[in-house]
Amino acid sequence: MPADLNDYFKNKLDEDRNEPPNFLKEFSKKATILYVIAAIVVLLIIAKPYAIIESGEVGIKVTAGKFDPIPLGPGIHFFIPGIQKIIKVDTKVRIINYKSERDTTFGNINEGIIEKPAISVLDARGLPVSIDLTVQYRLNPANAPQTIATWGLSWEEKLINAVVREVVRNVIGRYKAEELPVKRNEIAALIEQEIRKKIDSFKNKPVFLESVQLREINLPPKIKEQIERVQIAKQEAERVKYEVEKAKQEAEKRAALARGEAEAKKIRAQGEAERIMIEANASAQANILIGKSLTPQLLRLKQIEVQKGFNDALRQNKDAKIFLTPGGAVPNIWIDTKDTKKATAVGQ
Repeated sequence: MPADLNDYFKNKLDEDRNEPPNFLKEFSKKATILYVIAAIVVLLIIAKPYAIIESGEVGIKVTAGKFDPIPLGPGIHFFIPGIQKIIKVDTKVRIINYKSERDTTFGNINEGIIEKPAISVLDARGLPVSIDLTVQYRLNPANAPQTIATWGLSWEEKLINAVVREVVRNVIGRYKAEELPVKRNEIAALIEQEIRKKIDSFKNKPVFLESVQLREINLPPKIKEQIERVQIAKQEAERVKYEVEKAKQEAEKRAALARGEAEAKKIRAQGEAERIMIEANASAQANILIGKSLTPQLLRLKQIEVQKGFNDALRQNKDAKIFLTPGGAVPNIWIDTKDTKKATAVGQ
């Protein structure tokens, strides 16, 4: 065998000895794939090129500093790290409480509730007054990208807080401090009306105002004392007025009773007079009727009857004394006998 051929087989044998088996080659390929997948997973975990939008939120995609005008709804959304990002903003109802005293009962547990100091203002005469207020509002989700692009993430300070403080100062400055408690409802309505008008005037309608509640008007101590004195004076005046009105009603009641009694007496007197008049008229009518009934024939009959009685008396006692009492159509005849038991009087 030539020397060159021997060298060839010798080199080929050395190569076969150094080459790995086929199963090692297959394993190496799979490991490479696994390494690539693991690298991708690690990259996803580290870079996190996605965002999950919850209900009550919208997402705003920003690409190289440019805001996408279409908001992202609830769900998972991907972006390119380093080039893009997604900003999540809350669209649920939010609250700002302007309070004189901070409520520390539950701390700041409720998300979406912001506590701020009471709004310090000056009344029409320059006296200091503080106002406790609660404002409820929510971000307009449809225009959220434009709102954040224009006002930034501190949009609440610029859109809500600034407007509320400005309006409250303007409204309270129109009244004197002692007028504020009396005109509370009027002032509350005016504050809400002007805040709503101001917020609705912003371009793209960035915020929906839900409600404005005026909770407390804190006045200076001297004004409070003055109002209390006025209230006491008013209450006393009302009490006196009530007493006067009560006395007036009592007097009117007594006068009404007296008028009623007088009227009753008058009615009774009129009734009595009418009764007497009726009786008199009846008696007069009877006399007239009697007078009309006394005809000459009737008088003659009466005279005959009297004469008969006279004759009868004389027959019984011839010594009787007879007295004639003149008057009227028929005289009265008195007969006096010696025996008083037999005395007889005849008369018509």
